[in-house]
Amino acid sequence: MAAAPEKVWAVLADLGRMPEFSPELRKAFVLGRPGLGANIIGINRRKAVAWPTTSKVVRWEPNQAVAWKTRESGATWVYELEPTATGTKVSGRRVLPAYTVATKLMGPLIGGAAGHDDELNAGIAATLERIKAAVEGA
Repeated sequence: MAAAPEKVWAVLADLGRMPEFSPELRKAFVLGRPGLGANIIGINRRKAVAWPTTSKVVRWEPNQAVAWKTRESGATWVYELEPTATGTKVSGRRVLPAYTVATKLMGPLIGGAAGHDDELNAGIAATLERIKAAVEGA
């Protein structure tokens, strides 16, 4: 991204803005002060199905990285920043060691867990593109 890490961080660390960037997250409410240990209530939507999630910020390194773990799925969402000569390299990934019981139960309701995994991974690329547009357009 053609912006300094501090500028990218200002957007990425405002977790309440994530619905602007995510293809699936529709609302996000950060409970308490933003930072390590903060809780997030999310409202997700896939096709005709909507559901709440609860997450906790598990990594908070200003201008470097943010990550939150979603209790229901067990997935950890990680975004990392690295300064470059022309701005900032931003990477995103979803770490999911195994499906939780909640994911196994919800999977059929949302059209299948494996297909959903593919959509979520593709969604990270879309999220990064939207963050890039916000940062570079600001």
